[in-house]
Amino acid sequence: VSPALTPAHDFSRHTLKMGKVHGSLARAGKVKGQTPKVEPSGEKKKLPTGRAKKRMQYNRRFVNVATAAGGKKLGPNSNAAKMAGP
Repeated sequence: VSPALTPAHDFSRHTLKMGKVHGSLARAGKVKGQTPKVEPSGEKKKLPTGRAKKRMQYNRRFVNVATAAGGKKLGPNSNAAKMAGP
């Protein structure tokens, strides 16, 4: 047999098995089914899009800048400005 006709890998030793499903299908949707249903609380105000959204981001990031002690800028997720109070 010439080397060109010999297969690169011999699959005859291995049995090809199908992939496994993670977990039993009997438990599918378990968490969603046992989560209590919460009614939505009223109407939410529509957030601006396009130019108006960019304007809101600019104002939030650069105009109304919250500062910490020493004049250092606070991050967008900081609650220090809210905790300081009036």
